[in-house]
Amino acid sequence: MVDYSKWKSIEISDDEDDTHPNIDTPSLFRWRHQARVERMEERKKEHEEHMRKKAETLQKLKDTKEKLAKLENEKTDSADLTALKKVLQDLEEEEKKIQEKEKEMEKKEKLTPWNIDTIGQDGFTKTVINTKPARRNDDSSLSDEEKEKRMKQFVKEHETKLKEFGMLRKYDDSKKFLQDHLYLVCENTANYLVIWCINLEMEEKHNLMEHVAHQCICMQYILELSKQLDVDPRACVGSFFSRIQIAEVEYKKSFDDELKAFKDRIRKRAAEKVAEAVREAEEEERKARLGPGGLDPIEVFETLPEALQKCFETQDIPLLQQTIAAMPEEEATYHMKRCVDSGLWVPDAKNKEKEKEKKEEEEQQSAAGNTPDPE
Repeated sequence: MVDYSKWKSIEISDDEDDTHPNIDTPSLFRWRHQARVERMEERKKEHEEHMRKKAETLQKLKDTKEKLAKLENEKTDSADLTALKKVLQDLEEEEKKIQEKEKEMEKKEKLTPWNIDTIGQDGFTKTVINTKPARRNDDSSLSDEEKEKRMKQFVKEHETKLKEFGMLRKYDDSKKFLQDHLYLVCENTANYLVIWCINLEMEEKHNLMEHVAHQCICMQYILELSKQLDVDPRACVGSFFSRIQIAEVEYKKSFDDELKAFKDRIRKRAAEKVAEAVREAEEEERKARLGPGGLDPIEVFETLPEALQKCFETQDIPLLQQTIAAMPEEEATYHMKRCVDSGLWVPDAKNKEKEKEKKEEEEQQSAAGNTPDPE
């Protein structure tokens, strides 16, 4: 059977040029895009639900005020007026909560342009950069295969520095390191850090994964800021670290929320990759044990009558012969054919073993006969 424990400690060489064999790099690009789209969709649904609830409350509030005015004009029973005033009071309280929620969402919206899943939305204070360096060539038009080729070459040349950046802990150190190595401020660095996070989670190095994830989100914030301002990302290094170090509460919370969501996605993706690896290993093992007729001996054994299972478990050939003889001919033929096709039963096993040994002896003798005599 498959030893699942081996997948808990997948080894990764520090000097590998390529990414981990269990990580499909083209799929990584699609996964990151999908995660981004899902986050934006969740935000959209939240906004739509808020607007629906707001419209519904305002309509109820309007209707209640009209009913109350009508009852006051008609001078009806005071009990009805009291009940209606209580409903109106509750609706006004609900309206205040909706307004507070809306203000909270507006504050969050002002911060979201730096959020990697809310690119291109308006509403934040831009950082003024005196010189606007032209953006480097965008590789968005490249195919996944071309992106992967470029990334592998990038990792081959700079993996040591990539790992060094991933292990930094202080914002000042990260800022200085990137400013000293501006070639690292690019999409390939973010992709490498994502892959590294997945590998670490698959290895169950959870604390280290969380640390590298923080560095990954810093890099992605820099990249998305450059897209928002339409400048070279290298020009955004100082701006990002200055803001994150003096961040207001809402901004820091937005960053932490994105980091938490990113780590959750990493854990989910790592679990999926381990499950895929286990399934592939099981399938390879199943194919390796298929008998001459293409049947799986384990599957065949589990479908045999209990009496036949006992014969194979004890390897009692006389008992097997007796059991087969006692069964209806058609049923016995069916089960024995499947046993042969799966390799559970090998007809004339002794004769075949002798033929195999004889053939091996002949090959050895032939090899010995062809060996030149020493001079």
